[in-house]
Amino acid sequence: MIPYGHQYIDEKDIEAVCSVLRGDWLTQGPTVESFEKALAAKVGCRYAVTFSNGTSALHGAMFAAGVEKGDEVITSPMTFAATSNSALYQGGVPVFADIDERTGCLDPEKAMEKLSHRTKVIAPISYSGYPVKLSPFMEMARSVGALVVEDGCHALGASRDGFMVGQEADMTVFSFHPVKHITTGEGGAVVTNDEELARKLRLFRSHGITKDPDEMENADGPWSNEMIDLGYNYRLTDLQCALGLSQLEKLDDFVSYRRAVAGRYDEVLAELPGAVIPAGHPGHGYHLYAFRVPADIRKKLFLDLRDEGIWVQVHYPPVHLHPYYRKSFGYKIGDFPVAERFYSMEISLPVYVGLSESDQGLVMRKIEDMLKNP
Repeated sequence: MIPYGHQYIDEKDIEAVCSVLRGDWLTQGPTVESFEKALAAKVGCRYAVTFSNGTSALHGAMFAAGVEKGDEVITSPMTFAATSNSALYQGGVPVFADIDERTGCLDPEKAMEKLSHRTKVIAPISYSGYPVKLSPFMEMARSVGALVVEDGCHALGASRDGFMVGQEADMTVFSFHPVKHITTGEGGAVVTNDEELARKLRLFRSHGITKDPDEMENADGPWSNEMIDLGYNYRLTDLQCALGLSQLEKLDDFVSYRRAVAGRYDEVLAELPGAVIPAGHPGHGYHLYAFRVPADIRKKLFLDLRDEGIWVQVHYPPVHLHPYYRKSFGYKIGDFPVAERFYSMEISLPVYVGLSESDQGLVMRKIEDMLKNP
C-alpha cells in the first residue's frame, strides 16, 4: 500500500526517545522547554507553547485571544473541523467565508464581507502547505480590534516573502500528527511574539493553574498553586518532545523532499486532460498534494487508485456541510460554492518523506492511464 502521508522515523529519533525513558522526567520536565525553545528559534518567534495535539493548540489560541460567548471567528470551510470547532469550545460563533479556488485558502475579499464589530479572531488556513497571504487579514483584524490566528497545521517549514510561517500572525498553530512535516506522535504548538499571549497559552494547557506567586492571591508556601482560570490538561510529554526535537533537526530536509515530490507530479500531471495541479508558491510546504480532476470522475479515480493499493484521500468535506453545522447554524449546499466545487474535484496524492521515485512513478502512470482512458 502507498499511503497519502506517512511519518519518517530514523534511529536517531528512536534513540532520542529512549534517552528520555532512561532519565528522570517522562513529562513536565526539561525536554518540553528545550523543544519549545528550538521550535521558536526555527520559526523565528519569541515563544512556542506545546499542546497535546493540534486541536488543543487551536483551542488554546482561541482562549488566549479572548474568544467568549457570542464572539465571531472568521475562517474557511475548506479545512478540518477542528479550526471552527475551537471557536465553539469557547462559546464563539464560527463565521465561514469562501475560498480562493486557485490556492484553496480563505479569500480576503470574501472574509471582508463577514467582518463586524463582533469579530474577535480571523483564522485563515494555510491549506495543504500553501502559505496564505496574511497582510490583508492582519489589516482587517486591526480595523476591528481582532487578532489573527493562522492555522498553520499544514505549513510548518513553509515561508512567504522571506518570512517563515509563524512569524507574522498574532498566533500560529502547528500540528505534529504523523502525516505532518514532523511528528511527536500526537502533538501541537502555538507560536507567538507576544509575551502575554504566551502566558495565557501556558496557563490554559495546564488546568488554568499557576505556580507564580505574583499571580496568586494567597501564596502561603513554596508548595502553593492556584487555579486562576478554567483550563485543561493539554500538555505534551517529554517523550514526545524528545521525538519532536530530533525531528525538527530534519525539517528543512523533509520540506525539500516534499517539494521535490510535488515538482515531479507537476511535471507529469499538468498536461493531463481535466487535471488541475496545485497552485505553485516558492515557499509551499506541501503537506498535501491537492490534485483536482473533473468532479464527475473523481470518485471513480479515487476507488480505482485504492484498488491498485494507492491510498489516496480527499481533503476536505466542507465544514459547513457537516450535519452538526447544518443543524446548528442552518448552512446548506450552495452557501460557499467555490469551496464546494473545490471539494468535489480534490484528491490528495501520496506525498511524504520516503516515497520512492518508483512508487511515485507508479502513482503517476496509473493516474495518466485513468484520465486518458476514463
